[in-house]
This record gives sequence, structure tokens and C-alpha cells, in this order.
Amino acid sequence: MAIEPLIIAIETSSRVGSVALARGGRPLDETTFSAPLRHSVELLPAVRRLLEKHHLGPGDVGQLHLSIGPGSFTGLRIAVAMAKAAALAGSVKIVAVDTLDVIAANVLGAPEGGRAGLEVVPHDAEAQKQTLASAEGVGDPGTSRPLRVAPLLDAKRGQFFTALYRRVDPPIGHGMEPGATQTDERPKAPHAVFDSMYKKVVPDSLLTAQEIVERFADPAEPLCLLGDGLVYHRKQFEGGRVVVLDESLWSPHASVVHRLAWPKACAGDFADPVTLAPFYLRRPEPEEKRMTANT
Repeated sequence: MAIEPLIIAIETSSRVGSVALARGGRPLDETTFSAPLRHSVELLPAVRRLLEKHHLGPGDVGQLHLSIGPGSFTGLRIAVAMAKAAALAGSVKIVAVDTLDVIAANVLGAPEGGRAGLEVVPHDAEAQKQTLASAEGVGDPGTSRPLRVAPLLDAKRGQFFTALYRRVDPPIGHGMEPGATQTDERPKAPHAVFDSMYKKVVPDSLLTAQEIVERFADPAEPLCLLGDGLVYHRKQFEGGRVVVLDESLWSPHASVVHRLAWPKACAGDFADPVTLAPFYLRRPEPEEKRMTANT
């Protein structure tokens, strides 16, 4: 029986970075950086300490899992550079996952069957009750997870990196997206819990707060928001049928990177270290300024 690979998972796309250790699909440990925006200072020391804690060395690592973006330009560059160096120097394999997927998957960490982790923006008591109930999908069989989720990352200049996810319910003929049929099957990849429960119905986008509310808000199905983009901009989303999930669910985590990357590793979906690049979704600000100056 083959020994499952030792895995280091890296999350440096958002404000607070983290690294995790796993053996195959089994999480072993995770450490979070000491403060926000310390990716360049703490990434390598955090990986080294995590390995030493478990009496392991860099040569024991068989795979690197990382969130590829969109997100922090600096954080993404650091993680990608480390992964490329490790892969080109040895036999380490790389799996890259979308950062917005990682944030959205935090909803799976909310307690089952309860309302912890949901905080409703409207202040009217009856509006709170109705919004919370419909956000959780009360009455739908087998789940109390939010129906519609939009993670937010601050992209600066009044914009956000975002996407929209809809919960996949049992195929009983209701709540389907246009074009879907009852014969649509959920993903079969091992441990692909998030992919089997949520479908990305709007791809990664760069939008303003007003555009997000106009495009995603639905009076019949409240929009649940999470992500570090809310840290300084929460007030822009207050009002209407919008649910702000608890702050404990906002940050992406390396352990969730591993959760989403492991099914891809099992399917042999590894990144090419030569062509691997951060997914910025738009050019870095200095590059955009240079291009504007040259036009």
C-alpha cells in the first residue's frame, strides 16, 4: 500500500496568512501568521517550524497546495515563488485552488442545524427573522447552510474580488439554476465536500459594492456575504436583504486550501511549475499606472 504524501498547504492571498500540514487527506496541524500582511516575513519560518514540530524536514514534503488568487499581489507572488522553487528543485507536486472558493468553503465550518455564524444586517426584528430563515433555507431537506454565498476580497480602488455560489440541493425539482436538470450529478471526487454542496454560478469577478448588490441581491433568496473585504467596507453592503456571516468565517485558511486541493491531487490535477502564475484577475496597480501613462 502506497504511503500517502506529506502536504504543506499555503494561504497568503488575504490579510492574514497561514500554513497547514496534512498526510494525504488527513489534516495534521495548522499555524496562522502572527499579524496581518506579514506573508513575506513569516511564510518560510512558519513552514519550517511546522515541519520541525512534527520531526519532519523539507525533503519529506511531496505536495504543496496553495490558493492561487485572486487576492494580495504580494502574498500571491511569495507563495507561487516558493512553490515553483520547491517543485523545480525536487519532486514536489503543486495543486492550486481558487481563493474565492477557499473563502466560500468556510460556510461548511458553520455548526450544522444551528444559526451560529449568521448575523443579519437589517435592524427590524421581523426583517431579521425572515431574512435569517430564508438565508438558511429553512424547510429545505437535509441542510441549514446558506442558499447563496458571495465571498469578498478588497481589490482597492472601490472594487472587490467576488463570485457567487449557490447551494446544491437534492434533485427533487426545485431551486435549480437555469439549464440544470434533475439528472445533473454532483461531483464524484473523493472528499469534494464543498464542490458537492455548492456550485459557482457567477465566476470570479471585479465589481463595486453597488454592482454586487444590484447583480447578486434577490428579494426571494437573501445574499450571504463573508470575506476580508468586509473589514473596512461593511457599511457599503448594509441594508436590504443581505446577511453578513460571522467574522470568524471571513478569512481563508490553509486547512481549507488543503480540503479543496486534495480531491484535485487524487485526480492527478497538478499545476505545471514552469507556467504556474498567480491569478490576479487584473493587473497590479503599478502596471496599470504605467499603461495609463503610456496611452
